Formats: sequence, structure tokens, C-alpha cells
Amino acid sequence: MNENIQELGFFDVIEARRSVRIFDQESPFNHQVVQKCLEASTLAPNSSNLQLWEFYRIPESSPLKKPLDQLCMKQKAASTARELVVVVSRRDKWKSRAKDNLEYIKETYKESSGTKQKKALSYYSKLIPKLYSKYPFWSLIKKLIAWFVGLKRPMIREVSETAIRISVHKSAALAAMTFMYAMKAEGYDTCPMEGMDSLRVKKLLNLPKGVEISMIIGCGKGMPEGIYGKRFRVPNDEVIFMR
Repeated sequence: MNENIQELGFFDVIEARRSVRIFDQESPFNHQVVQKCLEASTLAPNSSNLQLWEFYRIPESSPLKKPLDQLCMKQKAASTARELVVVVSRRDKWKSRAKDNLEYIKETYKESSGTKQKKALSYYSKLIPKLYSKYPFWSLIKKLIAWFVGLKRPMIREVSETAIRISVHKSAALAAMTFMYAMKAEGYDTCPMEGMDSLRVKKLLNLPKGVEISMIIGCGKGMPEGIYGKRFRVPNDEVIFMR
């Protein structure tokens, strides 16, 4: 199913990608391709360019591989994978990432004093802290402010703590999808998994308290029996609309 995949165009890769739940244990697997594809995934779009994600590689040679298989509820997509990639969100790193963006803007545009630069600096030094800071009742206060401002003009409504958390996970998911397409373009298959004991996975990998696991992705050469039936999608006219 993977032959000549490198010659396929982008839409061919999209069409060819499937969630494969059984991987070939015998064929060669180039673990360096996983690194290459993860580096490509960091180019994915993300909210405010904060890049609040991390990726943990667990190759088949790792002593953590079998315990992690068990914590993925013994799914074959995990136990037969040649490598597992744990995709996590790092909402807790917003301060350092906002600082990185500020320093980049100052260094890149140090000869400029234009309006765009000032807006960008203000965005990371003032708006981002207002959105991402945690104080007692701050989430409720932000929602009330958005509601009152929204009475008079268009206003972003997704400002609560829950909304920020969702936004960070969306960015992680965009990176994960980029990774899976890149793996398919390199001739390999993947399977994203949400079925896991996330608390025990965090302990196994010794992850910080602020980490939230977005998904775990199994990687390898897919076996034909690893695709459980033909692809099913509801009709496009049920999900794509013109207004």
C-alpha cells in the first residue's frame, strides 16, 4: 500500500492516508523519518505562534514502549507500532513562548518603529498575558468583559479558561495532522489514539503537571488487515455549505 508514495501529490497523500491499526513487524523502519516528520510538524499553524506543544518519541527499543502499549488499553495500533509519538499541549509555557516571540520581533524589526511592530509588541506583552494568566475568577471576568464589549462591536467570545485550553489543543492537533501527512508522504502509516490512561502516561514519561496529552500516534508500515474496512464519510453536502 506504500509503493511509490513519494511520487504522489498532496491530494494523493490525503486520499492515501488511513488510520492503520496493525503495523508490519518485519519490514525495515527508518526512525530518522519520524524525526524529520516531527520537525516538519512544527511548521504547522498555531494560535498566536505560541507553539504550545511538545512531542515525545518512544521507539520500539525504548524500555517505556511496552508499558506505554498497556496504557493505550492494549490497542494493536500501539503494541504493533514501531514507534509511538506522544503529542502533548503545554499551556503552562505561554510566558516563555510569548517572551520568545517578543524577542524575535524586537531583533528582527529593531530598525523599524512602524505601527505593525508596535501592535505585535503590544499583542505579546499585553493581550496574551490577559488571555493566558490565571487568577481567581479571572476566567469569569474575561467572559463578562467579552460580553459587555460585544454588545457594541464584534468581540472574541472564546476567552474563558476552557476556551484557551481548547485553543492550545487545536494547535497541537494541527501539528499532529501535519506529522501524519508527512509520514504518509514518506511511505509510512500512522494511527492517532485517544484511548489511553492519560494520568498514568504522564507518570510513565515523567511529564510536568502542566502537560495535557492530546493524542498518541502509532507509526510504522501498515499491514492490509490494519485498515478496518473501506473509508466511510457522510456526504459532503451534509457538512459543506455555502452561505
